[in-house]
Amino acid sequence: MYVRPAAAAAAAFLGFTLTLLGGTASHAATGPGSGPGPLGLGGPVVYAHRGASAYAPENTLAAVDLAMRLGFEWVENDVQRTKDGELVVIHDDTLARTTDVEQLFPDRKPWKVKDFTAAEIARLDAGSWFGEEYAGASVPTLRQYLDRVQRNRQRLLLEIKKPELYPGIEEQTLRVLGEAGWLDARHVAQRLVVQSFSADSVRIVHGLRPDLVTAFLGTPPVADLPRYAEFTDRINPWHTTITADWVAAVHGLLGAHGRAMEVDTWIVDDAATARKVQDMGVDGIITNAPDVVREAVGGF
Repeated sequence: MYVRPAAAAAAAFLGFTLTLLGGTASHAATGPGSGPGPLGLGGPVVYAHRGASAYAPENTLAAVDLAMRLGFEWVENDVQRTKDGELVVIHDDTLARTTDVEQLFPDRKPWKVKDFTAAEIARLDAGSWFGEEYAGASVPTLRQYLDRVQRNRQRLLLEIKKPELYPGIEEQTLRVLGEAGWLDARHVAQRLVVQSFSADSVRIVHGLRPDLVTAFLGTPPVADLPRYAEFTDRINPWHTTITADWVAAVHGLLGAHGRAMEVDTWIVDDAATARKVQDMGVDGIITNAPDVVREAVGGF
């Protein structure tokens, strides 16, 4: 469990204000944010999971902004689709946990994202559940989220969430990314990774945009890894499911772009676990408390 005092976030920010742009890897990795830090600074890449979600309501613009103020370039988000076809940034396929949908629409149980229009979702309060200071925060559309990440000069680890519920969401996500200017050469090379728990979804994204860096969320058996390497660049596992040997097996394969595959593990929110996975050789750590992880492992 983690705490989320604003004072802790502010203190962490005072210790880190430098924005870093490039990446090199100790094992010839590829794509945005590769390896143990730019210019040999060391430490895995630290990804702010759903923004700085230990300290601000997840997947909101407030969480993105706080990650920026804490000095973190990489933010992670989740994309789903509304009843009328708008892509929105929210983790659950129901609105109940992180909004006041039950109060505004008491007769619409189970409050699935796909059963509400974008206008209805825009009315919801996505901040009060987390803290009174965030009352009125909204569920952002993907376009709003992309614009804020761009304004903050951050980079994005975008998860296509439950694509089986939203046929064609891969094409639509790429279309919105393109319209927002996120599919030019610079963004593709340095600032964007698309991931999913669905191997089929990752394969579709790779087929549509083979230049994009992609990641599969999960821990495939070592024997199956070569099959994933055909269409993805990274395997991103839950931290309790991996060993140093498994990480080395991933690193030993060339991914879809012809360079060593990477491992970004999740969700690590404490110093001891961060150091443990660092010792296993992971390239990145996805965390709700990025300041805690950075202090523990020296990442960026």
